[in-house]
Amino acid sequence: MRFTRIGVLGASSIAVLLAATVSIGCVPQQPAQVSQAPASSTADLMKQRGLTEADVSAALQTYMPTGKKDDYITFASGGHGGNMIVIGVPSMRVLKYVGVFTPEPWQGYGYGDQSGEVLAAGSRFGKEITWGDMHHPALTETDGEYDGKFIFVNDKANARIAVVDLHDFVTKQIVTSEIIQSDHGATFVTPNTEYVVESSQYPAPLGGGYAPIEDFQEKYRGAAIFWKFDRDKGRIDEANSFAMELPPYMQDLADSGKLASEGWVFINSFNTEMAWGGTMEGNPPMESGASQNDMDYMHIINLKKAEAVYKAGKTTKIAGMDVITLDTSNAEGLLYLVGEPKSPHGVDVTPDGKELVVSGKLDTHATVYSFEKIKGLIDAKKFDGKDPFGVPILPFADSIRGQVEIGLGPLHTQYDDKGNAYTSVFIESTVAKWSLADLKVTEKVKVHYNVGHIVAAEGDTVSPDGAYLIAMNKWALDRFSKVGPLLPQNFQLININSEPMQLIYDMPLPLGEPHYAQMIKADKLSPVDVYKPAGYDVVTDEPNPNAVKAKEERIERDGKNVHVYMTSVRSHFTPDIIRVKKGDTVHLHITNVEQAHDATHGFTIGSYNVHSSLEPGKHVDITFKADRAGTFPFYCTEFCSALHLEMAGYLLVEPS
Repeated sequence: MRFTRIGVLGASSIAVLLAATVSIGCVPQQPAQVSQAPASSTADLMKQRGLTEADVSAALQTYMPTGKKDDYITFASGGHGGNMIVIGVPSMRVLKYVGVFTPEPWQGYGYGDQSGEVLAAGSRFGKEITWGDMHHPALTETDGEYDGKFIFVNDKANARIAVVDLHDFVTKQIVTSEIIQSDHGATFVTPNTEYVVESSQYPAPLGGGYAPIEDFQEKYRGAAIFWKFDRDKGRIDEANSFAMELPPYMQDLADSGKLASEGWVFINSFNTEMAWGGTMEGNPPMESGASQNDMDYMHIINLKKAEAVYKAGKTTKIAGMDVITLDTSNAEGLLYLVGEPKSPHGVDVTPDGKELVVSGKLDTHATVYSFEKIKGLIDAKKFDGKDPFGVPILPFADSIRGQVEIGLGPLHTQYDDKGNAYTSVFIESTVAKWSLADLKVTEKVKVHYNVGHIVAAEGDTVSPDGAYLIAMNKWALDRFSKVGPLLPQNFQLININSEPMQLIYDMPLPLGEPHYAQMIKADKLSPVDVYKPAGYDVVTDEPNPNAVKAKEERIERDGKNVHVYMTSVRSHFTPDIIRVKKGDTVHLHITNVEQAHDATHGFTIGSYNVHSSLEPGKHVDITFKADRAGTFPFYCTEFCSALHLEMAGYLLVEPS
């Protein structure tokens, strides 16, 4: 579909305009005025609200009449919230927050036995982690195309990876390896999702041990983990995953090769200076110490060959994981380096897999690398020497096709279906459109402000769609009503098929700092409406052995353990009186026996921090100790019927 700027509008458009302009996304330059009387014409309405023709055009492109659904779904990281945000495009309506690395009360995520076990699997060094810094969602792919089955997300702060199943938008698994202490080149998938890539950001002794910072070059290292994904089970197979030791540079973003470059992985890095800071100890701060050299290094990994080396057993166990050491990588020809412009932050493989685009934050160019040239140099063993750790370095000039002058602070690149690339330009606060064939910028659109990542419709697959692009801006400043010094992020939707490109929506994101997103065709997703059969365990994806059928509700005592087998249905719980003694351990086994679409119930017990969401057919187990005598009401927390308030009962805890 092609979108163009709307010109003069006739009387036949009045009804549409009256509905559409209420959802304007672009921020007017003066405060909107509320009309005291119905507008007599569209022109009057525009005048009263201070709207321009461009504003109305934007409104028409994003307005969704009631009941109409979006063409695309965007999955955005939730940043410090540790959750994932699901957004419809072009409406930019938030459809859901998915609890991943942190408890999420509405979904009851982290408040029951099943989801509690998922969160507990993300503990590190025996410590429970109750927050996450989510950065990079990655949809599963088949032949380099999104398939809409699963999505992976990372936690930069605590080096964790999670699996979210898109058949019900529920987090099923969290994995972590203690060989690395942070990650940023995560999550990125191979074209058929054989592996999920996670690479470290800040070097540390592998396995988490102590070493003096002065031993940085000798004892600090990075690593790339290749998590094996079992498509049939929908889970990461930890036993068949492995890692590669990397030099103590600060590895950053990654991308997997596709088509022409399939079987290879590319990870950029900064801090080839190997600076570690120490401002109070007479050293320059990290930011200046790590910004001295004109070039940093892209890491080029032959994943197919690395997999063969791993399967041959040429690894060392570190923190329980098989690791290919740097010495082995050098001996087997698994890892190569090539210079990158100063302080790079994005490495993005083109749709045909033939080239890679890298942008340096402290450079003004996007550099286009040729995979054919890179592979030829490797095969010919044509190197410019080795780094201090013995890794071969490819000659920069011989590895690239060319550079394009982008502007101040280029970061990340996405692609459309017409041979164009789009690069975010942080310092300029623009998105630059440029031709991959000509390496020339053709247009820029202003965004507000300090754009980081961008996402285009299927813009990092083998067949991008074009149509829409979202600028994920770090600052909002004057875009929205004041809410104190901590401001939301600003997602701005851009129509990239219009000529010129048109900014059509401002969307405040008030939860954490979203970093990256992926945008998929909505019709590739097919989530379930209800769980079947009733008694479904959403973590194991099979009937729960404690599932309860109607008329089989009961309470059973086994010493100090009390098992309550309960059903929920409009508009009551059975049983609705639970009698225990102080000191008992209570095991609630609750099944929502409803099979009607959207017939969700909730369950809470006051003062016991017990809560669950019970979607149709779902089963939950909740275990807690009745450590305080008293009378505790429980009730349904999700409005379900006219008698919702009557859907309640009592937990009676007798003194011991």
